[in-house]
This record gives sequence, structure tokens and C-alpha cells, in this order.
Amino acid sequence: SWGRRPSRVRGAPGGWRGSGMEPSRALLWHGLAFAWFVFIVSSAAHIGAAQTAEARPNIPVYGGPWKFLTFLNLVLQATSCGIFLLVDVFTLMKKQGIAKFILSFRDLLFGSLGFPLSMFVFTSFWMLYLYDRQLIYPKDLDIVIPNWLNHAMHSSIFPFALIELCFIPRRYPSKGKRVSLIGIASMGYISWSLQIFQVTGRWPYPFFHALNPLGIVAFFLVSMGICILYSHMGAFLSRMIWGDTVVILDTSKKKSK
Repeated sequence: SWGRRPSRVRGAPGGWRGSGMEPSRALLWHGLAFAWFVFIVSSAAHIGAAQTAEARPNIPVYGGPWKFLTFLNLVLQATSCGIFLLVDVFTLMKKQGIAKFILSFRDLLFGSLGFPLSMFVFTSFWMLYLYDRQLIYPKDLDIVIPNWLNHAMHSSIFPFALIELCFIPRRYPSKGKRVSLIGIASMGYISWSLQIFQVTGRWPYPFFHALNPLGIVAFFLVSMGICILYSHMGAFLSRMIWGDTVVILDTSKKKSK
């Protein structure tokens, strides 16, 4: 259960299992994370599509911030933190039945989308940014998007994902569930990007215009493969930290003296 000292468990490397946050600390952590992501989403949404288009005319107004994977990931993280917060609240209220009911959805969401998508957005954005920022985040956007917000959207997601993985015990969903959910989410975003291109004649990101149709298909397939690899990496690290047997909620009742 949360808050216990490390104990031996079968399947963990060296025979040791990590020690997770106590429910009260997890509540505080998830409360702060929820407020942070809601603040970032609100700040990003406040920047109008017209302002962005004025700074960079080749970015379509259609779809607003919802056409960007970064913004969709922030909404996902805010939603996830809200779910994490509910689990913490019901755990502290001793409503173990309700908490356990939400736990399975919490673990499915984090293992299949939350962790891999954050890792993908973080690594892909900064790799392209360092290579040639005009491909992913044109310099003209600095006029409407402050530097702190850029880092909030593309950098803060990385430590959050690692802290969640390392300090909050969870049962990772099966490989089949993770791959299926990533596939569904990927097809959804691909369809949404094609809809934007059909309506506006422009892609959400500038570098798409440098690719031919086959290159765009290859990019989406490689991106989906990378997300699946990050999902497997998260499952592997979770097993290394928590082992094969994870006791998340202690439902045993203590006898009163």
C-alpha cells in the first residue's frame, strides 16, 4: 500500500519494491499538478487562433488550438490529474470500493496514453526545435507565445510523467490494451489532421508541407510506433520499480481494540 517502506516482492530487480507516496501527499501532488495543467490549458487557449495566424500565416485558423498535439496532450494530462485526484480523495475518505473502480481506468489512461504521449511530445518537439525550429515552432510565434508558456507546454510534461511513474504505484494495462488504445488515438488524430487539410489546404505543422504524401504516411506510422515503444518502456520501468505484484489499496480491515 502507499507510504510503506520498501519491501521484498517477487519479480522486482534485486527483490526490492519501491515505496509510493502516502495518500495525503499524493492528494497534494495531484492537486498541484491538476491546477498547473488547467492553468496551462487556459493560457494556451487564451491565445487566439487569429493571433497565431497573424504571426504565422501558413498556420490555419481552423481547429484553433485543438489541431495541435501539444494542446491535446495538455488536455489529456489535466483530465488525468483530475482522475488521479478523485482516486486520492476517495482513498482518504476510506471509500475503497469507489477508488478501486476508478483505479483501472486511471492506470489504463496513464499507461496507454498519458505517459507515452507526454514522452513523444517532449522528445519530438525539442529534437525538431534544436534541429530547425522553423519546422515545428517558427520564430514568429515568439511574438504571441511567451517563452515560459512554450516550456510549460513542452517541458513540464516530462518531469510530471517521470514522477507519476516512479512514485505512484499502478498496475500497467496489458500490451494488447495499450497498443489498441494508441492505435485508436493515432487514427483519430490522423483523421483530424486530414480534415484540417481538406478544409484549409494546410497542415497543422509547417514541416508537413515539406513531405510528399508517402512521407506523411511514413511520419504518422513512425510516430505511432514511437508512442508504442514509449508505452512498452513505461511498462518495463514500472515493473523494475514496483515488481510484478503491486499492492495499491490496502482493503484489509483493522480490528479495533
